[in-house]
Amino acid sequence: MSTVHNSEPAVGGRSRGSRSKGMALVVTLLLLTIMVAMTLAMIVAVTSDTLITKYYGNARVSFYSADSGVNIARQYLINQLTGTVSVGTDFSTATQPIPSSETATALANLLSQYGSASTILGGSATGSWPSQFYVVGSQSGTLGTTLGAPNCTWSYSGTPTNSGPFTCTNVPVCSGSCSSFALTDVQYLYPYTITAIGQSIANEHQIVEDAGNITINIHIGPAAGQNKSFAAFGTFINTYAECSTPFAPGTLTGPFFTNGAWTFENSGSYTFTGSVGSVSSTFGWDNTRSGCTESATYPQTGFSTTFQSTVSLGATALPLPVNDYSQKEAVVDGLGTAWPNTETAAQMDSAMNAALKTYNGTAYPSSGTTNPGVYMAYTNTSSSSCPTPPCMTGGGIYVEGSANSVMLTAANPTISGTTHNQQVFTITQTSGMTTTTTTITVDLTSMTTTMASQTGSGSTTTLTINGVPENLTGTSPSPATMLYVDGTIGNSNNTGLSGPGQGVAAIQNGAAITIAAAGNIDITGDVLYKTEPVTLTQNQIGSEPADTLIPGNNYGQVLGLFTATGNIAEYNQQANGNIEIDASLAMLSQGSSGGWVNDGNAINTITLVGGRAAMAAMDCNCTTRNIYFDQRFLQGGFAPPWFPQTTVTPSAQDSVTSVTPTVQRTQWLAAY
Repeated sequence: MSTVHNSEPAVGGRSRGSRSKGMALVVTLLLLTIMVAMTLAMIVAVTSDTLITKYYGNARVSFYSADSGVNIARQYLINQLTGTVSVGTDFSTATQPIPSSETATALANLLSQYGSASTILGGSATGSWPSQFYVVGSQSGTLGTTLGAPNCTWSYSGTPTNSGPFTCTNVPVCSGSCSSFALTDVQYLYPYTITAIGQSIANEHQIVEDAGNITINIHIGPAAGQNKSFAAFGTFINTYAECSTPFAPGTLTGPFFTNGAWTFENSGSYTFTGSVGSVSSTFGWDNTRSGCTESATYPQTGFSTTFQSTVSLGATALPLPVNDYSQKEAVVDGLGTAWPNTETAAQMDSAMNAALKTYNGTAYPSSGTTNPGVYMAYTNTSSSSCPTPPCMTGGGIYVEGSANSVMLTAANPTISGTTHNQQVFTITQTSGMTTTTTTITVDLTSMTTTMASQTGSGSTTTLTINGVPENLTGTSPSPATMLYVDGTIGNSNNTGLSGPGQGVAAIQNGAAITIAAAGNIDITGDVLYKTEPVTLTQNQIGSEPADTLIPGNNYGQVLGLFTATGNIAEYNQQANGNIEIDASLAMLSQGSSGGWVNDGNAINTITLVGGRAAMAAMDCNCTTRNIYFDQRFLQGGFAPPWFPQTTVTPSAQDSVTSVTPTVQRTQWLAAY
């Protein structure tokens, strides 16, 4: 029997199974190709997106840096122009408030200062994305940076005898009988253009161009007395005999004034960054070979003296404060405006009795006392202004008798998950063999004040008061503390005023404090702001010099030290021999002889951030003394609360009474 096979012969010598396997391979290779292509596309897309995002981020950083550069440059020009004008300076039609040469000088200084790469990563910007900017002069395709000659507009009453048009140099005047003629204002209008290039770390750069007008409005008025805080002086010295010991050379910042005369030596270099004035109509020029001569001509041959602002010789003497009663009163009522001239001792005791209490509610004796104690002004009576007593009613802390030590501390505890800004005052007093420590904590976050008292090694008793000490002299209350010690601070040896340790913050951000003593104030260690308001080294901000305001570092933190009858003396206890004080110092009053002096061991480097006003110059017994004027004291009357003031009285002729800059921007362009 034969077998029949129905199988189909293979095509091309291969079976159907072989053809299926071939098709699978093709499909697999095709899918693999597609997947590779998709993967590559995804990689390219992600990489491109990352690069685009990074480039965009760098571009934005460059843009913001350029825009900041424009703003910094504009403000720099304003500062240069207004820096030539001093309020209270006599006005003369022959000497313009802003010299005509200042246009070129201001522009040249700007390009010198910011014509190369400058960083803005100081102060609150520390840690930001790295970037820099520079200001460019004339450059193809951009506006460049220019400051045009000003146009001047004069305002006056009466009829001038000269004819117009009036310009910056052709000033309206009246010769002869001109009782009805008076200049009132002059407006300087400077056209400007600024071009700044910002650059990020990745070398991307952006250009911002700005144009407009800087207007300086200067008000001219008749001579009149103006209140001025002694904090507004970098240095004020009441008594300084001409051709006495020469003033120490160096870079001297802030306004300088003396009711005597300034004497310079020819063995050093002087650079005054602020105005310089004296009652004397001449300077003393002390030449080590030929002796001292008196002359108003400056600079003198052989002497290195540079005056970057105005010089006023033969000025009116500045009156001194009568006493420290306003500081004493400020503790009681937050005002300090009545006692200096009107109150008797009995009236003061009565007012203190009505307002001041210890931590346990004991009132200040109505007949006065000499027993040591610490008092504050608060009430235990409920009222609409005090719904939850006890409530603060005054301006600070009154210490009866001397204080062995006063330590200031900037504390930041975390309470219920919130960080609090606290200013702490730790005061020690000794009576016999017993020492009492009073700790007062002013909490600027919760707006409460605590008084804690401990005698010897006994237990501590604490009182919490609603509210904080306030300055009530302005249009609205503001937190401020007057610490008045009716005696001395320190024992002229190893205790006195200090912070909690060298390099450790003593003055909290937002804390405004004045410490006044009836006698000497001894300082034994660093007293530092938590946040420094000015630079202490050159190039700390870009290429700016030392003593430059640090953007974002003004929190209103301020300290004033004042004694009407004694000295502020150094008794430095710090191991490295260096000490820094961040404060404005005043050691003066009518009949006083106070000064800033080192009565302790020799000091290596002593640094003052603020200023000093003294009856006389005294020996620092130090290797190096740095005084950096707190430039905030030239802004809007900023000063320590209830700090002593003087009355600035210009001469009989008209004087500059105010300087107000404004800016009108007419074009702003981001040239990518």
